[in-house]
Amino acid sequence: MKHGWVRELLGWLSAAAIAVIVTGQVASTARADLLLRDGDSLVVPMFVRSILEGQGWDWAMSTVLFLPESAMFALLRLALPIGIDALLLVNAVVNVLALYGAVRLVAGRRGPERAPVAWSVTAVAAFGVIAVTELSASRESLELASLLLTTTYYSATVIAVICSIGIARRVCDRPGRRRGMLIVLGVVAALTTLSNPLYLVWATVPIGVVLGFAALRANDRPRMLALLWWLVGGTIVGLLGRIPLTAWIENSGLGYAKPQLWPESAAYYGGLVVERLSTPLGWVGAVVIAGLLVLAVRRTVRASTRGQRLVAASAWMLPLLVVIGAIALGTNAARYLEPVVFAPLLALVADPKTLRLLSPAMARIATAIVAVLLLVGAGLSVPRIVHAATAPDEDLACVVSWIDESDQVGAGQFWTARLPKLHLEDPSQLVQVDHRLNGYSWLVNRRDFDSTAVSFLLADDQTVNWQLSLGAMQVDVVECGRYVIYDLAPEEVPLGFPHS
Repeated sequence: MKHGWVRELLGWLSAAAIAVIVTGQVASTARADLLLRDGDSLVVPMFVRSILEGQGWDWAMSTVLFLPESAMFALLRLALPIGIDALLLVNAVVNVLALYGAVRLVAGRRGPERAPVAWSVTAVAAFGVIAVTELSASRESLELASLLLTTTYYSATVIAVICSIGIARRVCDRPGRRRGMLIVLGVVAALTTLSNPLYLVWATVPIGVVLGFAALRANDRPRMLALLWWLVGGTIVGLLGRIPLTAWIENSGLGYAKPQLWPESAAYYGGLVVERLSTPLGWVGAVVIAGLLVLAVRRTVRASTRGQRLVAASAWMLPLLVVIGAIALGTNAARYLEPVVFAPLLALVADPKTLRLLSPAMARIATAIVAVLLLVGAGLSVPRIVHAATAPDEDLACVVSWIDESDQVGAGQFWTARLPKLHLEDPSQLVQVDHRLNGYSWLVNRRDFDSTAVSFLLADDQTVNWQLSLGAMQVDVVECGRYVIYDLAPEEVPLGFPHS
C-alpha cells in the first residue's frame, strides 16, 4: 500500500508507548523487586558482566542457557552508559516491543479490508492491561504477563513461540514459494531449543498437535506436514546442539518431570488460581484472558482460511495443552504456564479485518485521540521508570561499600548474596554457598569457588539458619539495614565442596 510504511511506523511507535507505560506501572509496584532485585532475575546481568569484563566463561547454568536474553542485554550494556537497574528497565521496554514485533508477524500482510497493524497494537494493549493488574513481588503466582519484562523468565522463548506461529501463518497464506519461511521456522526452533528446551513443551508439541489436526484435511496435508517436519526437525537439532554445552548445564530438566505427583500439581495450580482471583485486579486480568479465549474458539469455528484457523486454534489450544501437560508432568512452577497469558492474544490478530464502525473522518479523529493518550501516558511513565532505576537502596549500598573496602572474601546464600554480588567491584569477593557453607554451583561463575575459605558471612531474612560451628571465633556484627554481616577476620572458615 502507498503509505504502508507510515502505518507500520505508527504501529511501532504506539507499541513503544505501551511498553513504556507498562514498564513504568510495573516498576512502580512491589513487582519491581522481581524485575530488579530477585535472585533468579539477576542471572543475565551477572552473566553478561562476567563475560564483558573477562571474569571467565565457566558458568553453572540451569536447564536454560539464556543465550538470546544475554545477547540483548549485552548489546544494551555496550550501547547505553547507564546503571544496571536502568538497563533492566530498558530491557523490559525492549521485550514488550519484541512482543509487538512477533504479534505483528502473526497478523500477516497488509491488504484490502485488513488492518494488521491496528489489531497488533490492540493485542499488545491487551497484554498491557493484564500486566498492570499484577502487583505482587512473588515469582510463584499466576501474575504471568509481567514476567515478560524480566531478562530471566523466558522472554525470548515467549517471543520465539509467537514468531513460530507467525511463520506458520505466513506459509499458510502464501500459495507459492515457502521453502525460505520453512527454513526460518527450523532455525527459530533450533536456536530457541538450544537455549531453552521449554520450547519443546510450549511450541513443538502444542503447535504440532494443531498442525496434525489441520493435516487431516486432504487439501491442507502437504503444507501442514511440511511445517510439522521443520518444526520438529529444528527442535531435534536444538536438543542435539545442547550436548556440547553440557558442561554449563547443571540440570538437564528431566528431574522436573514427576508424573506421579500430578494430583499435587493440580492442587498447586488450583490454589494459584484461587489466589489470583482473590483480588479485583486479578479478576480483571482473568476476564480479559477468558474473553480472548472465547474469541479464539469463535474465530477457529468461523475461520475462512488456513492461516486464520491455525492462529485462532493456537490461541486456545496452546494454553489448554500446556496446562494439561504441566499437571500431567507433576510440575509446580507458575512460570511454566505463561502461554495461558500470551497465546490468547493471538485471537485478536487471527482475522485482522478492518472495522467500519466510524466514518473515515471520525476514525482519523479517534486515532489522533488514542495517539495523544498514548503519548501522554508514556510521558508520565518515564519519570516513574527513572525513579525506579535511581531509587537509593541504602542497605545494599552499605553492604557493597563494606565488602569493597574490606578486601575480604565472604559467603552468602543464593537469595541473599546475588543482589550485592552483582553490584560489587569484584563479584568474586562474595561466594554463593548453602547453609552448610558448601559452594552452591547454580547460576553463578564457578571461578568463585577458587576461594577455599571465607572471613565473613552475609545474611538477611531470606537466609536459612547456618549449620556450622565457629568455635571460639570472635564475630563482629555489622548492621546494614535488612542485611547483617558477620565479620570473622582475621579468622577464616573453610568452604565445602561445590554442588548444584
